[in-house]
Amino acid sequence: MTRASDARFMALALSLGRRGLGQAWPNPAVGCVIVRDGWIVGRGWTQPGGRPHAERVALDQAGEAARGSDVFVTLEPCAHHGMTPPCANALVAAGVARVVVALGDPDPRVSGRGLKILREAGITVETGLMEDAARADQAGFLSRVERGRPLVTLKLATSVDGRIATGSGESQWITGPEARRVVHGMRARHDAVMVGGGTARADDPSLTVRGLGVMQQPVRVVVSRRADIPADGGLARTAREVPVWVCHDADAALPGVLADAGVDGLPCAVRGRNVEIGSVLSALAERGITRVFCEGGGSLAASLLQADVVDEMVAMTAGLALGAEGIPALGALEISKLAEAQRFELAELRPVGGDVMARWVACR
Repeated sequence: MTRASDARFMALALSLGRRGLGQAWPNPAVGCVIVRDGWIVGRGWTQPGGRPHAERVALDQAGEAARGSDVFVTLEPCAHHGMTPPCANALVAAGVARVVVALGDPDPRVSGRGLKILREAGITVETGLMEDAARADQAGFLSRVERGRPLVTLKLATSVDGRIATGSGESQWITGPEARRVVHGMRARHDAVMVGGGTARADDPSLTVRGLGVMQQPVRVVVSRRADIPADGGLARTAREVPVWVCHDADAALPGVLADAGVDGLPCAVRGRNVEIGSVLSALAERGITRVFCEGGGSLAASLLQADVVDEMVAMTAGLALGAEGIPALGALEISKLAEAQRFELAELRPVGGDVMARWVACR
């Protein structure tokens, strides 16, 4: 096959892999395409809950047609026995001729071992095709493995003067229905949606993905030192249907009424009066979370920025102003000089209905 056709098949594998974002954790969201004589005979992506893996799905679809085929996979095939046998061994057993891999897997259980298994079996292995795109798609998985924390996206929905509610606390809805639908799509591509305890108490949010037919809802995370979310609120009442995790002071137990409702407590370190953000993200990573979508409030958002852990910032801006008495999107950051403020690079800017969406990525 030509380099151009290889790129087309890898682009398809990447698009398939993205279907697993927010669904596949704790495993990476991988895509796989199997081609024989120029025809696609199998394709797959990591299924909800992380298995079966993309390669297994594609091989099952291809059947005997996989023998002598070319395989395009977005991440190095796994080489360890977990809940399923290694995908590298499955590719060898299927008799494939060539495997093209976009990105190596830094997980020490896999790193280089999957490629070695393939090469020792006489399979041609090529790496690095569309690596940058694969790295972007795997940013959350890579962050969990290499930095010990998930990728963090901070979403702010504000008026043009940076307010998230009126002075009386009214906030529904600053942005329009089109923007809210886009936000639901963003939630669906993250493993967890996170808010602060104040937001959970004041807004009683559901934090679920609605109207998109997702198979697996994101985990709902509340950061609350005293774990004092309402026992009769929507989060606690639905905790057995969609998981609710409360990150709280490790020196205090989760209230029994919340535990009885099915809420899960994650004990974390405390700094001053607040739960320490690094401890929160480490606890989430230990649970397998790779991508977190933070929706406020202002104190939690400011804590994330102060800790320099925001990887992407999404600003939904509506065409109205609420004035100085409105509630600001961010709490105090203790910045006295512009040089102290973290800079973000604009990655996307577009209208969404009557609002404007700007997506910014951290400059690190």
